[in-house]
Amino acid sequence: MKDLDLASLDCLTALADERSFERAAQRLAITQSAVSQRLRSLESQVGQLLVVRSRPLRLSEPGKVLLRYARQLQAMRTDMARELGSRVAMDERIAIAVNADSLATWVLPALDRVVQDGLNQGFGLELVVDDQDFTHDWLRQGEVLGCVSTVRQALRGCAVQTLGVMRYVAVASPAFCAKRLPQGLFEGNFASTPFLVFNRKDDSQALWVSKAFGVRQPRLQERYVPSSEAYVRAVCMGWGVGVAPELQVRPLIQSGELQVLRPEISVDVTLYWHQWKLLTEQTAAPARVALLDQIGQALAAGAKLALA
Repeated sequence: MKDLDLASLDCLTALADERSFERAAQRLAITQSAVSQRLRSLESQVGQLLVVRSRPLRLSEPGKVLLRYARQLQAMRTDMARELGSRVAMDERIAIAVNADSLATWVLPALDRVVQDGLNQGFGLELVVDDQDFTHDWLRQGEVLGCVSTVRQALRGCAVQTLGVMRYVAVASPAFCAKRLPQGLFEGNFASTPFLVFNRKDDSQALWVSKAFGVRQPRLQERYVPSSEAYVRAVCMGWGVGVAPELQVRPLIQSGELQVLRPEISVDVTLYWHQWKLLTEQTAAPARVALLDQIGQALAAGAKLALA
């Protein structure tokens, strides 16, 4: 295969991000016909369909493979611009996937120095949020260059390192406990007790109940609150029992706004950082650590301070 056209690869990443020809054209500051022409040229060069023309459009499996390559090239261009002291193109950014609970607790402080140092260079950072069991899919599909995940096994071409353990505990407001759980939470009343759930991918509550009461696949009375911050607020308001990161609810437990149910029971989730190995890592004695490596190092350092 001949060398692929960089402009066409940028077109593919814009289509993957924007999910429409119109928005991709606006992002690249070109016409929609130019986007279509670049895509056709790329598809002709690789001999395969790369984009499924649906609403919203989506990438084919060959398109996802090429997207991983295109994003790595963008990351290399970002590093090159930083090495030369130039500003990064506005449409180029490093995308990583993180889970909502990590984002609400330790990720932002961990990344603060990297982001602050990069303000003058203009590089973009995109945080994609998904359940920790599913962030790895974003990496596999080429949507992101790194992810915080519960998956231990590295993809081919990726590096992985252990970040630490995020501990989840069951909590409720004192008023809720006094009204609904005067005798505590036990095997005879958990099924009639409302539990707060982040979204339909969230199984922390079922895992906690299974561990606490030895019940396989428990059926719970669920109330969905799809925001880490709002989730904890709803627990404080007495909407139900929450299974939340101990790191997040620790100040509320200490202040008495929340109390822990069955303190001897917790769900421990081990988190890992995955990232693609870029070609820049093969160069001898780079003058500056690649940006993706900086992000990984910052997350590892932040997790070491915050997680068990």
